[in-house]
Amino acid sequence: MVNIDLSGRVALVTGSTRGIGHAIAVALYRAGAKVAIHGRDEAKAKGIAESLGERAIGVAGDMADLGQVAATVAAVEAGLGPIDILVNNAGMTQDNIVIRMSEAEWDAVLDANLKGAFAATKAVLKGMMKRRSGRIINVTSIIGMIGNKGQANYAASKAGLIGFTKSVAKEYAGRNVLVNAVAPGFIETDMTSGLPPEARAAMLGGIALERLGRPEDVAGAVLFLASDLAGYITGQVLVVDGGMIF
Repeated sequence: MVNIDLSGRVALVTGSTRGIGHAIAVALYRAGAKVAIHGRDEAKAKGIAESLGERAIGVAGDMADLGQVAATVAAVEAGLGPIDILVNNAGMTQDNIVIRMSEAEWDAVLDANLKGAFAATKAVLKGMMKRRSGRIINVTSIIGMIGNKGQANYAASKAGLIGFTKSVAKEYAGRNVLVNAVAPGFIETDMTSGLPPEARAAMLGGIALERLGRPEDVAGAVLFLASDLAGYITGQVLVVDGGMIF
């Protein structure tokens, strides 16, 4: 079994106080990285960091505000050192069919899911370019590839994140900054735990492995892309969906 060792590397995982983001942060920490736990609730982020250990810190900030994101990145680098790994995981949903969707619902989701990734990426790139080393991993979704009723804003943000990944990968490959994405399918989170039995059964019927994914399944894919094993991979989207789309 290959042992991934990220000792000495610094990772910022946005939106990592729960769900997929939390699992990613834990996986990176267990692999030896110094990890910044990020969320809107600073006390919660700091509490999680304290529970992990001395190589973790908690930070907070609005990912849609470029000034706050730059300040967050600066706080991480002051506390842990230059960022080697950025995982753009923070995101949200505000579902509605298009004819009923408000401009505020559209803007909120695009700002959190797409503008936030832009802001964080922009904030870390200068340092990564100077060091000629870096990994940026964007958490998109299969919904950005296949669409979903009532989620035009979410699908647009996640499809945009795929295009963003490929463009940034081309821009900075010459500086050895590798940029990839993971696209989770249906994962066991707070969002799926409350599904009615019939809805859950219908969902499982479309998955080849006949189960929902676990946050740790996505974390494993991110860990791989952050490691030296993925040193010749950039501009790619790794789908983690149990065989839902081919």
